[in-house]
Amino acid sequence: MEKKKKHYTPKEALIKAAAYCAYQDRTQQEVRTKLYSYGLEPDDVEELIIRLSQEKLIDEERYAQSYVRGKYGLKRWGRRKIMQGLKSKGISDYCIKQGMKEIDPEVYEQNLLHLLEKKNNTEKEKNPFTRRQKLSYYLMSKGYENDLVQDALKGMEKE
Repeated sequence: MEKKKKHYTPKEALIKAAAYCAYQDRTQQEVRTKLYSYGLEPDDVEELIIRLSQEKLIDEERYAQSYVRGKYGLKRWGRRKIMQGLKSKGISDYCIKQGMKEIDPEVYEQNLLHLLEKKNNTEKEKNPFTRRQKLSYYLMSKGYENDLVQDALKGMEKE
């Protein structure tokens, strides 16, 4: 049996969308998708998006800042991967730039060195060239810039 989709009036949808946005920061696109799932017309959806933005329930700059804090602080992602994630969510370049200001260069470098040390301790490869390549690929897949990765690897080899 297929579940019947409930259709909401714009007023009901506004209340539900406000709760959806209050729970955690959302992008306009996430809210738009949610509103369409409520069976609303495109004009009503755009009207509600504007209203939610005016009431600061949707704030893409704030979203970008919290996204950056979470990904670089907890998941230890690099700048490239964070930017890619924000772009895929449809965040504007301006908001991405504002969000990227959340990154503290010292903590960023410590994250990189921590990941390198952790991966180096678990890497089984004995050949130094292949080992270095694997460590480099790992850090770059985490979104770190090539020059920072190479500097960190050189620093590790000197020790």
